[in-house]
Order: sequence, then structure tokens, then C-alpha cells
Amino acid sequence: MENHGRGHDPRPEGGGPPPPDPLPYEGVWRFTAPAVDASVPQARRAVRDLLQRQGVPVSEDLVYGLLLIVSELVTNAVKHAALLSPVLAVEVAVGAEWVRVSVEDNHPYRPTALEADHGQTGGRGLLLVREVAREAGGVVDVEHTSSGGKVIWAALPLKPATVP
Repeated sequence: MENHGRGHDPRPEGGGPPPPDPLPYEGVWRFTAPAVDASVPQARRAVRDLLQRQGVPVSEDLVYGLLLIVSELVTNAVKHAALLSPVLAVEVAVGAEWVRVSVEDNHPYRPTALEADHGQTGGRGLLLVREVAREAGGVVDVEHTSSGGKVIWAALPLKPATVP
């Protein structure tokens, strides 16, 4: 995996100024994968291994949530964007107090999280991503890329969310 910066500040709004010196686990890592079903568990493993290798201070619950988000986002890219985007990109950005995972593809249409019929077996992926992020005190967003595709990302705090 390459370590290189990208785009705007991935911290959730109100995240405060970054520390003066980066912590050993801070950085941005990006890898690509074919838009096929086998990429879902591979992306999950790659993110889990990266967090462990870099020594990111994440709780077991946060890792579970991040991996669920990665699974859902990569699955959506494989199911809905593969025709126009045979390759997808997964990025992990880690700051002092947050971690952001994103999946980018070249399909131009912005997904919508629709309420699924209770009888359906699918169609709830983005709702699940939003709920996992919300429960962790994080945010989810979709942005268009300069190449005409999109990137869907979720940023979660490394420290547990506090209830006001």
C-alpha cells in the first residue's frame, strides 16, 4: 500500500486543530482492487491488518464498525458500479483522534439510502453504514471526484462518543 495524502481534511466537522507533530500511527493508505465479490473480504482484511500494523488505538467495537462499513461500501461498489468501474479504491486515513475509510469508484451516480421493505433481504447497506457511524459519533458523506466518479466515506472518532 502506498502512503500519500489526498483531498480535504478527513476529520469530522469540529474535530479541532491537528497536533503539532504527527503520531506514529497517522497517515493515509490507499489500495485498489477489482470490482468483484472476492474484493470484499480482501478489503476488510487489508483494513484490519493496516490498523493493527500501524498501532492505531482502536477499540474492538470500533474495528468491528469500520470493517462493517468497509464491507458494505465495497459490496455496493461491486454490485452497482462494476460495469462503469471495473476497479475500485479503498482508502484509510488516520489522524490523532479519528479514522476515515472511503471507497471510490468511477460510477457517476450518487447512491441514496432508501428505506427497504422489511420483506427484502438487501437494500439496507447505506442505512447500516449511516447508523454505525452515527452510533460511533462519526459522519458519512458522498463526494464527486474530478474524474466523474464518487467517493463514499465514513469518519469515526478514535475515542468513544460521549453523551451530552
